[in-house]
Amino acid sequence: MSSRSSPLSPPASNPASMRQLWVLMATVFVDMIGFLMVLPLLPFYAKQLGASATVVGALVSAFAFAQLATSPFWGRLSDRYGRRPLILMGLLSSAAAYVLFGLANSLWLLFASRLVQGAGGATTGVVQAYVADAVEPKERAKALGWLTAATSAGVMIGPLLGSFTTYLGPHAPGFLAAGLCLLNALSAWLWLPEPKRRDETGAQPIAGAAGAVPAVARQPLRQAMMGVLRHPTAPVSALIWIYSIGMMAFMAMNGVLALYLAQVFQVSEKTIGWYYAYVGSVSLVMRGLLLGPAVRRFGEVGVTRLGAVALVLGLITLPLAPNLPILALTALFMPIGTALLFPATTALVSSLAPRSETGQIMGVQQSFGGVARMLGPLWAGFVFQKVGVRYPFWLAAVLMMGVSVLTRRLDDGKKPAAAPVPSPVEPS
Repeated sequence: MSSRSSPLSPPASNPASMRQLWVLMATVFVDMIGFLMVLPLLPFYAKQLGASATVVGALVSAFAFAQLATSPFWGRLSDRYGRRPLILMGLLSSAAAYVLFGLANSLWLLFASRLVQGAGGATTGVVQAYVADAVEPKERAKALGWLTAATSAGVMIGPLLGSFTTYLGPHAPGFLAAGLCLLNALSAWLWLPEPKRRDETGAQPIAGAAGAVPAVARQPLRQAMMGVLRHPTAPVSALIWIYSIGMMAFMAMNGVLALYLAQVFQVSEKTIGWYYAYVGSVSLVMRGLLLGPAVRRFGEVGVTRLGAVALVLGLITLPLAPNLPILALTALFMPIGTALLFPATTALVSSLAPRSETGQIMGVQQSFGGVARMLGPLWAGFVFQKVGVRYPFWLAAVLMMGVSVLTRRLDDGKKPAAAPVPSPVEPS
């Protein structure tokens, strides 16, 4: 097998593009470290301030609410004013959010921190569009795979750093995350240039339950979003629904996971980082080594189906684990499922995006994902508090069964040879 087919071989782009890619990888790596330093600690801090499970779910959802409100506009603004300024603005917003987290002595400040952080973290489509501009078309999937590997490494390191930092005091994780984010913004300002915009035609349509559709023409943002609602069986719409429902199930689990581990296994803010580091390491292996070969073997549609099944198994079995070793085994299904499902659906959606509208189309997908991220933790926290600690996982499994049914409507007649185009900040 040649080096070009290896998921960890660097994209064969020109030196300028490679420099841009390496700087962007370092940027998203450090950004994800800061993000995962504070995220696992949030439920514990909220509980110490008197929050119920329902309020914890609302805190997790606040981030998604801010993403939902801002992500389409980040994408459109980046199409108009450039990728670099929007990435810098997102990093500075995240730094401000971490300062609020470090200062938080009330639930209101925690909510403010989550809202500001969500607004700053709504630049997923901008990062994807940067790569689309900077890297040759034939190398984009591999470049985004490297970017995703960098974020997965951040997912592995950030939680441990956050848990260790709590030994320095409850405010230390937020302040350290803010400092890292400011250094990250300074580095990006110095070394991350604006990519040269490419003038390309739209991609070829993909096949699905309703057949092929032509590439999307430029249209108002509201019209693009309403099209997903009005034509849910169109190929791109069906894929966005698969992505969104799957995201809702995953985020429902994630919204109550720390509460569940604390109640059943006595996990604390000083030990929660080990769980997230374990999951992040599995995700790094999946996305860096196994995702590309899986796509070449099964195709993007096949990988989507396998990811849905893996998440169903994980959500059913995780709350049945009687001890930590069995929990570690059942937890494997979660990073395997997310590493397969979300990058593959993003790859299929991105194949419809004209280069001039990459930011906008990815922003529309992230908007629907934002709705899912907002709703999942809300109902999961309520069910955790009012029904039982295991039921949020099982209800999320029912949703994933629905996703599995939807993936069966996709046409897998065309199996692309390239690796999928993952989002650099997909869940791990």
